[in-house]
Amino acid sequence: MPLAHEGMANLNYSCSICGNTTSKWSGKCEACGEWNCISEDIGLSQGPTKSSLGKSRGSYIPLDDLKSTDKPLERTKCNLEELDRVLGGGLVPASAILVGGDPGIGKSTLLLQAAAKFATKGLKTLYLSGEEATSQVKLRAKRLNLDEAQILLGSDTNLRNILTTLEKERPKLAIVDSIQTIWSDKVDSAPGTVSQVRAAAHELTTFAKRSGTSIVLVGHVTKEGQIAGPRVVEHMVDTVLYFEGERGNQFRILRSVKNRFGAADEIGVFEMTGLGLQQVTNPSALFLSSRGIPSAGSCVFAGIEGTRPLLVEIQALVSPSPHSQPRRSVIGWDSSRLAMILAVLEARCEVQFSGLDVYLNVAGGLKITETAADLAVAASLISAKENIIVPEDFVFFGEISLSGAIRSVAKIENRLKEAEKLGFKKVESPKNTNLVKGLNIEVFENLDLLSFVNKLSDGKKKIRTEDQNLNV
Repeated sequence: MPLAHEGMANLNYSCSICGNTTSKWSGKCEACGEWNCISEDIGLSQGPTKSSLGKSRGSYIPLDDLKSTDKPLERTKCNLEELDRVLGGGLVPASAILVGGDPGIGKSTLLLQAAAKFATKGLKTLYLSGEEATSQVKLRAKRLNLDEAQILLGSDTNLRNILTTLEKERPKLAIVDSIQTIWSDKVDSAPGTVSQVRAAAHELTTFAKRSGTSIVLVGHVTKEGQIAGPRVVEHMVDTVLYFEGERGNQFRILRSVKNRFGAADEIGVFEMTGLGLQQVTNPSALFLSSRGIPSAGSCVFAGIEGTRPLLVEIQALVSPSPHSQPRRSVIGWDSSRLAMILAVLEARCEVQFSGLDVYLNVAGGLKITETAADLAVAASLISAKENIIVPEDFVFFGEISLSGAIRSVAKIENRLKEAEKLGFKKVESPKNTNLVKGLNIEVFENLDLLSFVNKLSDGKKKIRTEDQNLNV
């Protein structure tokens, strides 16, 4: 247990996971239930208590005096269309952006490329690294062919020095990599702790709002995939972006989980190459490009990520389990959602998965969050279990309820247009999909899961020829 500092009677303790504060130390956080995450939280000042009243009255504006303007929000685009899309159409002045992701996923690479693009647009750009020396940043810039970019480079971890530099240079864009390395001499704790991260984020965000500089903060993530530090940091900033992707996969997904100036849950797709991250303007075609000959357990899902329609392959494998408790392994989807689909198939359709291992994967390293993938997942599971090869010109979407009904989903027209553009001819979907007119795609509507499963099982269609089997 931490020892109380002499002369500090009013000490607070904070959870490094959720940011909950308490007046006494304990081994377990009462808010999130995590163990060994409580640390001493020392405020910005430990001086004598002063009155909370200021010397002058605060100013206010009556609501009926506010004047509306027709001027659109001024944004600066960097010509990286995928990044501009995630930001909501470009960089907003005086905004604070938090970018998180696993180590080595490409955060620094992408931000250095974006800094060079914004610099060519005439924005004065400052890149401050707390983890690398300026010579190391220059080496990366040279590898990316960005060594001629008009970017100011700096390397410091002292918050006071960083704020002094920002006040002096007054850049239009400042990138701080990373927020966990920044420390303030007003806070008596180590860099990366709750107090330091909160103080640094507050000071930098306040500077952004006061000066008009756009601040981009890079944040480390925990083993659970959340940005390390108190969640209050995510509340301070205007936009929170997560960088997703598997180390062994060349695709990277930049996802917006919060955006005060644009749509949340928007994604941008990038491909890691020897020259850095290259944007993928047609991710549906790229995710389906390596699909090959259709096989049992493979289905195509017509999804929506933010405002973008996206077609991805859902893969399932069902095999006998040698263990008393069968495995349920999921990559790219919610594991509890899979358990629900399996339970509905067993209870409503009498399709038994007991004694069988079930593996589910979303191809390309994408993480799907919407419930419209339920029908595609069910089709993949039935296809894998019954060894049914789904025709390659089919797409699926629809939400499955606990009663076994197939419910309608949003943005049906966008899904159908994307499927038609990529050459798909047929779609298995919920009721009322035929209301969308003018598309050259055949719609098969489904009211409940039982009729869908019966139709799928009765319509076994082997589309591999003997010649294709020989080629395999």
